[in-house]
Amino acid sequence: MARAPRTPRREPVIARTRPDPAALIPSAEAAAIVAGTHRAPFALLGLHAVDDSFVLRAYLPGAETVEAITPDGTPIATLAPGPSAGVFAAHLAAPPADWRLRARRGPDTWIEDPPHRFPPTLGEQDLHFIGEGTHLRLWTSLGARTISHLGVQGTAFAVWAPNAGRVSVVGDFNGWDGRRHVMRHLGASGVWEIFLPGVEAGMRYMFEILDTDGRLLPLKSDPVGFGAELRPATASVVRDLRGYDWRDGEWMAARAARADVAAPVSIYEVHAASWRRAPGTGFADWESLATELVPYAIGMGFSHLELMPISEHPFDGSWGYQPVGLYAPTARHGDVAGFRRFVEACHDAGLGLILDWVPGHFPADPHGLARFDGTHLYEHADPREGFHPDWNTLIYNYGRREVANFLIANALYWLEAHHVDGLRVDAVASMLYRDYSRAAGQWVPNIHGGRENLEAIDFLRCVNATVAARVPGALTIAEESTAWPGVTAPEAEGGLGFGYKWNMGWMNDTLAYMAEDPVHRRWHHDRMTFGLHYAFSERFILPLSHDEVVHGKGSILGRMPGDRWQKFANLRAYYGFMWGHPGKKLLFMGSEFGQAAEWDHDAGLDWGALSDPLHAGARRLVADLNRLYRAAPALHQRDARADGFQWIDGAASEQSVLAWLRYGEPGTPPVAVVANLTPVPRENWRIGLPRPGHWAERLNTDARDYGGAGLGNMGAVEALAEPSHGLPCSASLTLPPLATLILEHVPG
Repeated sequence: MARAPRTPRREPVIARTRPDPAALIPSAEAAAIVAGTHRAPFALLGLHAVDDSFVLRAYLPGAETVEAITPDGTPIATLAPGPSAGVFAAHLAAPPADWRLRARRGPDTWIEDPPHRFPPTLGEQDLHFIGEGTHLRLWTSLGARTISHLGVQGTAFAVWAPNAGRVSVVGDFNGWDGRRHVMRHLGASGVWEIFLPGVEAGMRYMFEILDTDGRLLPLKSDPVGFGAELRPATASVVRDLRGYDWRDGEWMAARAARADVAAPVSIYEVHAASWRRAPGTGFADWESLATELVPYAIGMGFSHLELMPISEHPFDGSWGYQPVGLYAPTARHGDVAGFRRFVEACHDAGLGLILDWVPGHFPADPHGLARFDGTHLYEHADPREGFHPDWNTLIYNYGRREVANFLIANALYWLEAHHVDGLRVDAVASMLYRDYSRAAGQWVPNIHGGRENLEAIDFLRCVNATVAARVPGALTIAEESTAWPGVTAPEAEGGLGFGYKWNMGWMNDTLAYMAEDPVHRRWHHDRMTFGLHYAFSERFILPLSHDEVVHGKGSILGRMPGDRWQKFANLRAYYGFMWGHPGKKLLFMGSEFGQAAEWDHDAGLDWGALSDPLHAGARRLVADLNRLYRAAPALHQRDARADGFQWIDGAASEQSVLAWLRYGEPGTPPVAVVANLTPVPRENWRIGLPRPGHWAERLNTDARDYGGAGLGNMGAVEALAEPSHGLPCSASLTLPPLATLILEHVPG
């Protein structure tokens, strides 16, 4: 009987350890590995074909013996010690399908899955887009990304440092030893990359960088890190961005209409670290902010919440405006998952969320972006272009495509990855002008010899165009304090393309007027009327922001003249004037109840003041103003259109009285606003009106509910067909002292 053919016996992979380890690892290269100066360790360590066989090399400092094993622990080969301590090598006849390293030192044994057995996690397309500065979702390629790579869970680290001589990732997982995990340099892209199996969310890390001359730089935080330690610690923290189950689809689909120029946009500006202090660190976490701040803002009638910068920053006193980790929600309030839950809480409640965003400057802290790879990588080298004298900070090189990409991608990161509804761009004026806050000879003209920063202009236009194209419905808002034309005009019309602009001129003029003693206001009447000369040249937000309650300026209430009652009456009248004036509204926290003290970022708001009827009345007024603003179409539908406003009387300077009309779309009732900004009540004050009949007194800032005297018009006036002020009808009013009235026509 014929025998079945014998199955050839498969020979096991057998190590051929050569007697001279230097033949497998040249001594000079081994010494460079141990010293941490080897510029391409991936070319040496790991498994490599050599002639017709293979060499397996490893660096495990502290190990006495090392062997290669299969994933189930079966030995493959024993690695011989190399010419330098911690370096090992073995010669293999054939490559194993999979392998790990088992190391021993005395009685201790441990398993390592070396990064050198993994190919890069970034493809050629990613590197191409990074290199040309067009990778709009940069956070999906750079940073510390928790992923599964070749079926193994771990974290992929990638950082842009084109001029570095060597980059290592150091952290909790390798004893902060820069020799252990030297990253792979991915060619002309300038990106360094490594995948580390087993590294999990919550672990700390930084980058250890040698410059081209081999000098060791200060440890650097990750520019695209998604988390960070609480200051004063400076390490980045691995965070997992995957798999969040967003439930705000209905909000996201409708949010554009809520921020439209015809919508009642009213913004509550908040410094999250000092809105209400918490035990322990003093910082409220995202969960408590979701349960306390969000309902409060909604209860006050605001449409949007604006948070001062929440990107990681080292110095509390910068309020977040000197950020180091643009991609990391600050550890002061928790992690990225907590922030996402906060965003969703805003949306669940019907509240939009705007973040202050700072692409205008960054601090020179050694763990940050300054001279990141030993060169002026993110900033200009010339201090006349790259240094801010006002803030002692550095300026981004907007003309470098990779830097502009870093910032544009960051804007998209907050809007796309975290569902934020808008970005208020800080200090736009400082970006637009090369001579901003600089003396003659201390700035560099543009290529045409002018003062305009052409690169920054292109950058801002690109940010706005990209946001409009990629995240429809998201807002961009400019804090721009000059007369730069077309800030909110489309790029096609030569504009910058912002959705809104803060009206800094209106704020400065009107606050200066309100600070005057009423007896002198007649001489400054134009400060209250001048804003209407340009009110419709841009889409404006009227801001009473944090900048108006710091640096010795006092609180908004503190600026008001007179005794205590008059101060509150002035404040209420001013808020009525503001809410009746064209333009969206923004009010900084504490100002809604007339906090008496200047804002202190190290202390919570003076919530105890609400036990005082005058403070409680001011807060009740702001809530009612927001409700009326939302309910009366004439107060918001044509905010940015000249046909939505008409003076009744803007010239009564001797009496310091202002009266005007607001109009909505056809079919909506008009509104009349009358402000008496002296402490003198005025009887039988006649104003012209466009329609006869019943005009309801929708709001009177002198109402007793707000802490006023209760003088008014018994809830309504009747307009008769008696022309006045160029209008076909008129009514006689009682004007309370230091008060604003808002009346709405009642059809029929």
